[in-house]
Amino acid sequence: MTPEGSLLAADGLHKAYGATPALDGAEFSIHPGEVVAVLGPSGSGKSTLLHCLAGIVRPDRGTVRYGDRELTTLNDTERSALRRTDFGFVFQFGQLVPELTCVENVALPLRLNGVKRKEAERQARAWLERLEVDDVAAKRPGEVSGGQGQRVAVARALATRPRVIFADEPTGALDSLNGERVMSLLTDAARDTSAAVVLVTHESRVAAYSDREIVVRDGKVKDMLAGLQ
Repeated sequence: MTPEGSLLAADGLHKAYGATPALDGAEFSIHPGEVVAVLGPSGSGKSTLLHCLAGIVRPDRGTVRYGDRELTTLNDTERSALRRTDFGFVFQFGQLVPELTCVENVALPLRLNGVKRKEAERQARAWLERLEVDDVAAKRPGEVSGGQGQRVAVARALATRPRVIFADEPTGALDSLNGERVMSLLTDAARDTSAAVVLVTHESRVAAYSDREIVVRDGKVKDMLAGLQ
């Protein structure tokens, strides 16, 4: 049953890769504007949980509900459409398109959604300014620092004003100072737009930016406030 008021919720998720279970009855929920940190050792299932929540991977059993829609029943095209419009993604290494300038990278999801180039780049520049990297707009990813590149990636994730942002080790490739700045800007911008953030990390200093922490261990989820779900 979906927790009352939740934007995204998973119930009884099971996922195995061959004979190796990655999720074993995992449950999860997040509300609009909430930042939830997903912690756990390597191989615990936290990235698999994120991928199931985002509709990238189908669980073997269990359900994922986004609002009034059940992601596990949607086809590939429908789930891809959600990832273009309602979901934003920030990865450990940014995964910016090297051939595009930074402003073109941020504008890319808008262009894929049919926004005209001039308007898409106007909105992209506004996000770059908000993330304090408007000075690198005309540069390509290979010409900027790691911290700048990750802020460009955050701007790209926010450009479509998604309702859920999935951040998978977003500071893993950064030093502590740049990591703190990226997390501050990401969480502030998300809360301002009422976006929920699912934050996968193994760093306690990064998890400190969340409203709530959960731990994934052996494919099960433990809420640090509420105990075992």
